[in-house]
Amino acid sequence: MKVKEIREKTDNELKNLIRENKEKLKKLRFSLANRQLENTREISEAKITVARAKTVLKEKAQSEIN
Repeated sequence: MKVKEIREKTDNELKNLIRENKEKLKKLRFSLANRQLENTREISEAKITVARAKTVLKEKAQSEIN
């Protein structure tokens, strides 16, 4: 998911996105451990999406303070 798409989401949508991607990451890690995961790039993509969403949430919180 691109940063532009993430910035358009509300705070609640961002929190849900983070939660969903963390659950996805957990499942992907188990699949990797069981040698069932075919595309390991999915793990990186989930991590990046979580990081981007957290960054946008933090930016929104700081802009509200200022």
